[in-house]
Amino acid sequence: MARVVVDVMLKPEILDPQGRAVQGALGRLGVTGVADVRQGKQFVIEIDGEVTPELREQLHAIAGELLCNPVIEDFVLIVDEAQ
Repeated sequence: MARVVVDVMLKPEILDPQGRAVQGALGRLGVTGVADVRQGKQFVIEIDGEVTPELREQLHAIAGELLCNPVIEDFVLIVDEAQ
């Protein structure tokens, strides 16, 4: 069994109002030194069996076409086969 984690974040040049709101709230709570906050989403996919090169390619396609909007978001795909 393998676990695939896809982290999706807005591209750096895209305004992140939710991140800005969290950053402002941190300041109001007295937290200092926070330069920036970016909000994202995470998908965890459990795979039965091993992740072959073909499956890894398919997972990249799924992440790039279904899980994120490639116009405004980037993604990172991590495969952990030690599950």
